[in-house]
Amino acid sequence: MKKRDIKRVARFLAASLTGFSLFCTPIVQGAESGQAQLAMAAPAEEDLLMFWEEKELYVQTATRSEKPIFQVAENMTVITAKDIEAMNAHSIDEVLERVPGLFVLFGTNEYLSSAQLIIQGSEPRHVTVLLDGMSVNSQSGGNGPTHFIPLRIVERIEIIRGAASSTWGSALGGIVNIITRRTGDNAMPNGMLSASYGEANSRDFAAELRGKNGPAGYYLYAGQTNSDGLVNSRDFSRSSIFGKLLLTPNRDLDITVSGGFSNPEQNNGAFPAMYVSGKGMLRDSFVNGAFEYRATPELTLRGGAHLNNYRFDQPVRFLLTYPPSPGQLRVQNIWDEQTLGANLIATWSSGFQTLTAGAEGSRADLDQTINVGPLSQSAGYPATVQVHSRMDKWGIFANDTLEFGPFAVTPGIRYDHDSITGGFVSPSLGTTWELGEHTVARASAARGFTSPSLGTIAGGGPYYAANSGLKAEYGWSYQAGIESGLADLINLKATLFRHETNNAIVRVPTTPPPLTTSINRGGATRQGYELEADTVPLYNLSLKLGHAYAHVKNDTVTSNYDNPYYDLYSWLVGVKYDDRRSLSALLTGRYIWWDFPPTMPAYPDPAYDTFIWDITATKKFRTGDSTTLDTFLTVHNIFSGNYTGSGLHPNPERWFEGGLRFKF
Repeated sequence: MKKRDIKRVARFLAASLTGFSLFCTPIVQGAESGQAQLAMAAPAEEDLLMFWEEKELYVQTATRSEKPIFQVAENMTVITAKDIEAMNAHSIDEVLERVPGLFVLFGTNEYLSSAQLIIQGSEPRHVTVLLDGMSVNSQSGGNGPTHFIPLRIVERIEIIRGAASSTWGSALGGIVNIITRRTGDNAMPNGMLSASYGEANSRDFAAELRGKNGPAGYYLYAGQTNSDGLVNSRDFSRSSIFGKLLLTPNRDLDITVSGGFSNPEQNNGAFPAMYVSGKGMLRDSFVNGAFEYRATPELTLRGGAHLNNYRFDQPVRFLLTYPPSPGQLRVQNIWDEQTLGANLIATWSSGFQTLTAGAEGSRADLDQTINVGPLSQSAGYPATVQVHSRMDKWGIFANDTLEFGPFAVTPGIRYDHDSITGGFVSPSLGTTWELGEHTVARASAARGFTSPSLGTIAGGGPYYAANSGLKAEYGWSYQAGIESGLADLINLKATLFRHETNNAIVRVPTTPPPLTTSINRGGATRQGYELEADTVPLYNLSLKLGHAYAHVKNDTVTSNYDNPYYDLYSWLVGVKYDDRRSLSALLTGRYIWWDFPPTMPAYPDPAYDTFIWDITATKKFRTGDSTTLDTFLTVHNIFSGNYTGSGLHPNPERWFEGGLRFKF
């Protein structure tokens, strides 16, 4: 971080904290009126109760059945809808970049840019992204996109850092489970209308409605997000709809049906160093059905089925400065994907144990179409190549949570099989130990894997050769940590991790150039730590800090631009003021050191040696007995920091936006 930025940040923090303290400190009368002892003051009892109640969550991602988070042995973080609203974020990736150990690499650094998710130094394809338990990872590349999911429909996000294959199958790096909002429970509908507007004609409009009619509860959402482009006319647009219906024929049976459609289009702008410009157009539609039947007080049956249709169109065209005609097609990749899946799970809870067992299966189809322009055709490449591939998967799993006083032990095992790479066994063992009311120690060991994507196996096009002999990447993950409340005022969390990956998939050149292919070669070791701290509100002020470090060692180097080993580390800072009545504000700072290798001479160098600071303030007005109006203002990148990974896409400098939320 540069010295001038450090000075700016110090002045800004000092001014902000001083201002908030003056605003929030009550006027004390009597002999002690001039002796405000902020450092020695104790938080109000309601602040303590609210703070620790928010830590006592029940989660479902660790074992696919609800359990208290203090019995979760995995390294888990939960982000709630309340946390998300305070951020005034527009995308799930913006929210995830504030989680220690989860490194988010944005594609174009733009408004609602797509991003790659990296957990503790993993590859993006190792991170499985779920939407209400349905995998949304791409069949072509294996990564999990989230920019098509409207942030407003999110009830909470449960994140597991580390291998989660004993529960979810292909998930060597971790899980990001996005859980959508609940349906309404009142006959009188309630909902929200929101609108925001910022520079470059950046706007976000949304409407939601929830209610209940007899045994049927519902939740409906519609929204539109657009921007003319904050940098280099990199525009973005997306229209989204989502709906959920909950039927309760009797008190023991719940049937849920949800579905949605989203069509993000992202103009990536010009790449002068490559003489091209690019665009990405996504169409995603899905239907997800589930049931829960409480057969007895001890036995619960759950199951469901889903269908996900995913189409991604990515044309790349030449710029005016290159010999072909401006706008002439260089290459166009079109991926049409369809995934159909189903599952059935049983949970037995009795006394000291909670046993969960289940089975699931899926069929994925990928149709890839590659169109090349006249320049490539003149070199002997066909004008169009079409490739179809299919993968069938099934898996069975079981896990148990056994309670022995303050101890909880969670053994788990799963067997997966797919029609291309064969079978894989994933055992795991975790334990938690409650050392006190707000102190718990955790440790886990798990074997995980990630199957190669269909696009990697099938290849296709003039630049990438198929390799049907690819096998799954696999390895062991070990983690240990402790979370503790210090004098009931600060919650501290520390985690150590080590991940060992074998059979790593790497891309290598082949003949004739520029053809490449993917092979299994060598492995990698990732190890490091995470540190987190958040304070109980004191005079309505609270502080969050996070730091993560990952050292990655690769056994295989495939080019002069690869590093045999590299370091990733991040710093996260959050200062929040919330009087829980009408005024709140959140100042956040984030920094990630990527340790990228030197780029090719034609590429601009990356820049990531500074913090990026944002601040958002919200004022609430009560407009009726059951209606409120929230007004908010956000300043992004307060100090206009230069922060970019590849150097091809400079990030926006300081920009402003404001908006309204009407809740009824």
